[in-house]
Amino acid sequence: MRWIDFENKKPTDALPNWSRWTPAKWSAWKAESQRLLALLIQLNCEADTFYLAINPEAGKAKIQERNDTIDSNSSHWGRLKPWLFALSHGKCWFTEGRDICSHKDVEHFRPKKEAKQSGDAIKDGYWWLAFEYSNFRASGNVPNRKKGGWFPLHKESLCSTYSARCEESETPYLLDPTRQADVVLLAFNEEGNAIPAPEADDWEKERVNVSIERLKLNDHDALPDERRRVWDTVQNAIEAYLDAKSKYRAGINPAPAEKAEEKLRQIRAMTKENAELSQVALWCVRFHDDPKLLRLVS
Repeated sequence: MRWIDFENKKPTDALPNWSRWTPAKWSAWKAESQRLLALLIQLNCEADTFYLAINPEAGKAKIQERNDTIDSNSSHWGRLKPWLFALSHGKCWFTEGRDICSHKDVEHFRPKKEAKQSGDAIKDGYWWLAFEYSNFRASGNVPNRKKGGWFPLHKESLCSTYSARCEESETPYLLDPTRQADVVLLAFNEEGNAIPAPEADDWEKERVNVSIERLKLNDHDALPDERRRVWDTVQNAIEAYLDAKSKYRAGINPAPAEKAEEKLRQIRAMTKENAELSQVALWCVRFHDDPKLLRLVS
């Protein structure tokens, strides 16, 4: 998982593999989001009116109509899918894989129709965020399907509703790739498994472990397998670099210097932001705690 800078990136910006939108096209997309939101608000108000009139069946029918309206307009958020994946160099925001986790989806971080809590509890979803681009996440099919509408909060967390919005004050379990403080909590080991970062506290470890389970970060066999391959490749490059460095003698045996430099370039390439599973490579480097290597990837 790499941090995604949502705040300072827009579809009007130039990105690799993205044909940037004109300001007019971006404004039109946002205007359509507002139109759809107004329609959802109207349907939700009608549902509330029926519930107040003690007509729950009619209220449920309006909620269903609201949810059907969200589903029938999925192409609206689909227009942003190429941009969302361009922000991460084509990688799933949760797994950092490109094709490892099957097809590519636009995932709603806060579920749009219903939010499943711990246990069997289910509450109404964050329907007002269904067409809000800041709630979109680029995701592989595997983590998206496993997550579904799952979005539990800390037992003492505030819970946002449309009439009392406070998303910024919620404390969710799920790690969010748009939050730097969340991204640094996820680490990896030589077995190819995602694990909590060593310095994480108890609550942070709980969040990481629950996120690993819910997003299938270790259960989808292709992911640990590919992580082990990346770790082993970086490990071999580090050992070759250290070996060459130990043999280098200025003016006596300078030849190993080029070998060391070659391996440093390889390590740097595998830890760059655009590399697949780059965080695995980074954690392999950190495991060695070599000052020069750490400076290379910092």
